Amino acid sequence: MDMEILPGDGPDTYVVRFSGMDQSHVDIADPMRIVFDYVRRMADVVDVHAERGVPVRTVHIGGAGMTLPRYISATRPGSWQVVLEPDEALTELVRREIPLPRRSGIKVRPVDGRAGIAAMRDDQAQLVVVDAFADARVPADLVTVEFFESVARVLEPDGLVLLNLTDRAPFAWSRRVVAGLREVLGTLMLSAEPATLRGRRAGNLLVVASRDGVPERALSARAASSPAPYRVLGPDLVRDSFGGGRAFTDADTEPSPVSRPG
Repeated sequence: MDMEILPGDGPDTYVVRFSGMDQSHVDIADPMRIVFDYVRRMADVVDVHAERGVPVRTVHIGGAGMTLPRYISATRPGSWQVVLEPDEALTELVRREIPLPRRSGIKVRPVDGRAGIAAMRDDQAQLVVVDAFADARVPADLVTVEFFESVARVLEPDGLVLLNLTDRAPFAWSRRVVAGLREVLGTLMLSAEPATLRGRRAGNLLVVASRDGVPERALSARAASSPAPYRVLGPDLVRDSFGGGRAFTDADTEPSPVSRPG
């Protein structure tokens, strides 16, 4: 896999690129500055779910430049964070070129998401963030009912799962992912750029799932005031707009369609 770290949009900023896709933007001087819109949406979910200044236990599946772990470390010092990233060459490149802050609390384990989650204790995490790609596609083994059941075991009863998907209308693949999440966790919301929802281009769909309700109203307020406004679909709209899919299983699954969001 071709990978490189390129200069970003200013001093002390960098872009991690692999498989021809800009995967992460990192601002070492200001880890609370987030440039990629979908990562900003992830940070918004963290902010409406977990109080600033209070540590939060988070598992990240997929590492790259570790933009969101850096953000959580800066906004919630003392947080326990584990990043499951099987690509040791990528992790070593990031550590060498854009190292993590000292005492960040971020631990990187060189395992894939399935193996890493399986090794964790019950109720160990308040947040599980799935933001993993292989050859610019979300891996097939990270969207099945069996995987979601494993994630649910690790998650606290009122915890959230954040899953970054890439797809385009009519979202046949994403409908199957949504069906599996609903089967295991029950309550979902989804955010995306309006152009993606209208079918004008491929893009990132951020699905948030929980057993105990999702912060739809608070996130909608964030979305309206965001520098790049986005739409939030609550549980009813997700059911109406992304329903009808058949859940993926380990015996019947596939990676996301090849798409390269802007």
